[in-house]
Amino acid sequence: MTTDRHPAAIDTIDAEMYIDHVEAADEAEATVVVRCMVGPVLLGARFHQVRCADVEIDLELTRILFYRRDVDRLDPVCTAMVTLRGAGALRLRGRSTIQGSNPTRN
Repeated sequence: MTTDRHPAAIDTIDAEMYIDHVEAADEAEATVVVRCMVGPVLLGARFHQVRCADVEIDLELTRILFYRRDVDRLDPVCTAMVTLRGAGALRLRGRSTIQGSNPTRN
């Protein structure tokens, strides 16, 4: 069985967001409208793969804006505007799904 996962990807996907559209993006940061598909997705989550695509990303979720309020988590089926920072911000496209892991909490 082959896998299309990024080498840095985690074994368990516990954070997944569907990108509806990209509001703005540059080399280091992207602001996108997303829907939480698997979660909750927490601030600090790391995303390493775009589902069904050979695209390398290493992005950290740094902001969640839900109904114009900053929150620290996005629950499944909820939609929000989020900020992702790191490598691959310019590779994000609307109508795709990114997968990753939530930060470990002590």
